[in-house]
Amino acid sequence: MTHELPMRIALGQTNQLTPEIIQFAHQSGITDIQFNMFHGSPHLPGESRWEYMDLLRLRTACEDAGLRLNAIENTPINFYDKVMLGQPGRDEQIENMQATIRNMGRAGIPIFGYHFVVTGVWRTSNTAPARGGAQTTAFDMELVENAPLSFDREYSDDELWANYAYYMKAILPVAEEAGVKLALHPDDPPVPALGGVARIMRSFDAFKRAMDIGDSPNHGLDFCVGSWSEMSPDECMTGLRYFAERGKIFYVHFRDVLGSVPKFREAFIGEGNLNMYDVMKILKEHNFKGFLIDDHVPRMVNDNGWLGLSRAFANGQMVTMLALVNRGIG
Repeated sequence: MTHELPMRIALGQTNQLTPEIIQFAHQSGITDIQFNMFHGSPHLPGESRWEYMDLLRLRTACEDAGLRLNAIENTPINFYDKVMLGQPGRDEQIENMQATIRNMGRAGIPIFGYHFVVTGVWRTSNTAPARGGAQTTAFDMELVENAPLSFDREYSDDELWANYAYYMKAILPVAEEAGVKLALHPDDPPVPALGGVARIMRSFDAFKRAMDIGDSPNHGLDFCVGSWSEMSPDECMTGLRYFAERGKIFYVHFRDVLGSVPKFREAFIGEGNLNMYDVMKILKEHNFKGFLIDDHVPRMVNDNGWLGLSRAFANGQMVTMLALVNRGIG
């Protein structure tokens, strides 16, 4: 089981298993993989839920390639958009999500990463300049303050929290029964609202509230260092220590940004707000047994569509940091 494994680097941010990805993992010395199905996947063709045999074949495909499937994060938003907005049809969507979680458990996939932000990730630039001609994404709240409504009306904090509690009451017992852990990701960017919809997972206090609502050993965090750093460096380190100490971090998005809300851009590891080696040391000190993946890497010049060059640079840093942390250096 994954909880018996040491802290380790995994390959993530892909929605399919390809020969290129398999080769990249083996050349990098990485044996763990996670899939991000936000945009769907040819491996999981369901339009409203995922079926057992598709999930099982995905897991065995990883094993046949010499990789260990740690988790799947995200479904397409249309799997539970009515749930997040509290609209008619949400109970049918919840039933499908319950079936998906049961199928994940039967298929031997131990962690399901999720978010609760119906409007997704927002950026105001996909071509922000980074060092050496690299490009990355950026956000400036001033540019979207007058953005049109994303849906029919505005949706408040109170509504979103009520919808979240309704969802967790229905989903968490199923996850417990299925032996699946649920890992909650922050809103990105963590601002009060965008497009008229509240973004509730935006602060340390919000995550304490979410863990109280979904109080279970099967409920914890996908601790996205970058999204927490977007809140503020202090908020990030406070949340990291608090939740690591309580064993509530199931896996980590190991990235950082330069600046915080209302304005920031993605950054290379080592040039952002945080000392990322300190982040890894804190995880080690609190006996973190999960995995870390790269995330939102800046696009280096002449990179390919999957950002293999950029990701190799990030993973090389992560592997080295982990080796040093395990030796107690620094």
